[in-house]
Amino acid sequence: MSGQLKDRYTTEAIPAMQKQFAYVNVNQVPRLEKIVINVGLGEALSNSKAVDATVGDIVAITGQKPIVTRAKKSIAQFRVRTGNPIGVKVTLRGEKMWDFLERLTRLALPRIRDFRGVPAKSFDGRGNYSLGLREQLAFPEIDYDKVDRLRGLEISIVTTAKTDEESKRLLELLGMPFAG
Repeated sequence: MSGQLKDRYTTEAIPAMQKQFAYVNVNQVPRLEKIVINVGLGEALSNSKAVDATVGDIVAITGQKPIVTRAKKSIAQFRVRTGNPIGVKVTLRGEKMWDFLERLTRLALPRIRDFRGVPAKSFDGRGNYSLGLREQLAFPEIDYDKVDRLRGLEISIVTTAKTDEESKRLLELLGMPFAG
């Protein structure tokens, strides 16, 4: 399974992008740089097992161990102290990035109930795309019976595209199901 999406990028996406945006050089064609998966864990303050459970889920989904993000400042209203674990994040590059994107577009997104496509407006103006999932169960690697609690995750796809239009076209060619 691995490598199909990367091959599709080189055989289909690059020529299509060159044609549409009139790139002179192959190296001008936008490419994927990295994918960052982030899970915010407000509950980790009262439930110490939340971090371990989430780390396990992310390892199952991505095949890579995430880092635990910690609070930089204390915020009294949220009962947060500096250094408290408040989330986990993992940055995927190379083979793991291509593998994850393929599983996301082909397996995870179609499994979401009432799925009509991902929002086409979630670009940041610099060619990067962010997507939030309400629960980690969309991924087939997650066993429903072993989940202690549903947690949302945020997926940021970082590309070398200069504009949102270029980035959207690149992700479309790679199989991202945009709504509308």
